[in-house]
Amino acid sequence: MSLPRPCRLLLLAAALATALMAPSVAARVPADILVVGQIAEPRSMDPHTVTAVNDFRILVNLYDGLVRYADGSLEVEPALATAWTISEDGLTYTFQLREGVAFHDGTPFDAEAVVFNFQRMLDPDHPYHDTGPFPLAFFFSAIREVEALDSHQVRFRLDEPFAPLLSNLAYPTGLIVSPSAVQQHGRDYARHPSGTGPYRFARWQTNRQVALQRNDAYWDGAPALAGVVFRPITDANARVTEMLGGGLDLMVEVPPDNLALFQEAPDFVVHEQAGPHLWFLILNTREGPFVDRRVRQAVNYAIDKRALVEDVLQGTATIAAGPTPAAFEWAYNPELSPYPYDPERARELLAEAGLGEGVQVTFYVTEGGSGMLDPIPMGTAIQADLRAVGIDARIETYEWNTYLGRVNPGLEGKADMAQMAWMTNDPDTLPFLALRSDAWPEHDGFNSGYYSNPQVDALLERARVSTDQEERAALYREMQMIVHEDAPWAFIASWKQNAVTTNRVDNFRLQPSFLLDLHRVDKR
Repeated sequence: MSLPRPCRLLLLAAALATALMAPSVAARVPADILVVGQIAEPRSMDPHTVTAVNDFRILVNLYDGLVRYADGSLEVEPALATAWTISEDGLTYTFQLREGVAFHDGTPFDAEAVVFNFQRMLDPDHPYHDTGPFPLAFFFSAIREVEALDSHQVRFRLDEPFAPLLSNLAYPTGLIVSPSAVQQHGRDYARHPSGTGPYRFARWQTNRQVALQRNDAYWDGAPALAGVVFRPITDANARVTEMLGGGLDLMVEVPPDNLALFQEAPDFVVHEQAGPHLWFLILNTREGPFVDRRVRQAVNYAIDKRALVEDVLQGTATIAAGPTPAAFEWAYNPELSPYPYDPERARELLAEAGLGEGVQVTFYVTEGGSGMLDPIPMGTAIQADLRAVGIDARIETYEWNTYLGRVNPGLEGKADMAQMAWMTNDPDTLPFLALRSDAWPEHDGFNSGYYSNPQVDALLERARVSTDQEERAALYREMQMIVHEDAPWAFIASWKQNAVTTNRVDNFRLQPSFLLDLHRVDKR
């Protein structure tokens, strides 16, 4: 006998509430609810306004894009679009849309909904334009026009060829929101999300949980689970305690100190997956000591990256050589070598720049955030390495969302260096959004250290309009050499992402996109 829908929803709400109980009563967590331990409170449930993977891991379970990454890869496959064609000149993309799909609020998904979404992101005069203070709508800046040809066919016209377009459409910024929900809730839409994904929004209790419930009408098959609860647990030790005590089914970003513990425990499964990740230090090139390239290079020589990777991160990462992660094999420059640990060379460069012992810098460190790799221990180890060559780095520590609010608007007048991590979908993404002159914060970009090199700008512009992958690769490799020499960042590490599940969780795997696809996940 099936229960009426209102009764089923009441039972689900009770189950989701039970999932939040302390570990001592975790055995009562229902078998069909998955509880996920995240590293920070999400900022928003609006995919067009957020930038952090912490938020994206939730959103990809609420929404779909026109396309998505195929399981286990960064290759693009159909999602809300069933097929597409690209004109010979690379300027026109025509998408055939999936029929019979509805948003969670009951309104139909169609071509007009797609037009609304991209106009909302790209047109500042749109009545519901909202892309947050640092929009990843940059991903779609080549789009000149989006037009509904009929109810299930939409055409994108570009100003110029744009090689990363399909990959960017698969990224969470390309997720499609319900126009009617945006119109109903306006600026409060972030708390009333409506997509077409495998799970529907249930509720958000600040600093406690985001709860999702199964979408029984999902076009790609209803999930096995009745719901998912995402719990923000910023303290790494607390996350581990919750996992060991049974309060979590899945924990992302396992602290390196605890990885062996879970690997050896029979009740847990550790998952690892390489992906395009970069952990680095942004250096303020506009003011202070890092205006001088020699000082920036000195920082790169002063940091013992091998010790960070082997001791602090305990082998969960590899040493980074430049701005492009090695996971992008076709675009990575294998001739690039990481800056060696050479404190004597660092002292020589500081002396050449006229800096003596005891130069003071302000160093922003976060308590934790998307892909941030044990940021406090990393920050204190880096602080010690810099002190050894005469740089006195004064650490200021912030909670993740507060941290982004200080770093993303730019370091001018605030800090000389700051930790940062990016997980990206294409070799274009990180340098285009964080190294171009036109990506300074005042231009709504993420170049928080104000790096500028016209040669790098030109290479990046050429690479993104080339449809020849070999040509793109050559341009990216040249860019990497220049940026490595200019050292606007201290290039530290690339993470081998990890997560741990209980042995009751089935059909879970990490993705190279760093997203959490929970559609097929089940619990025994």
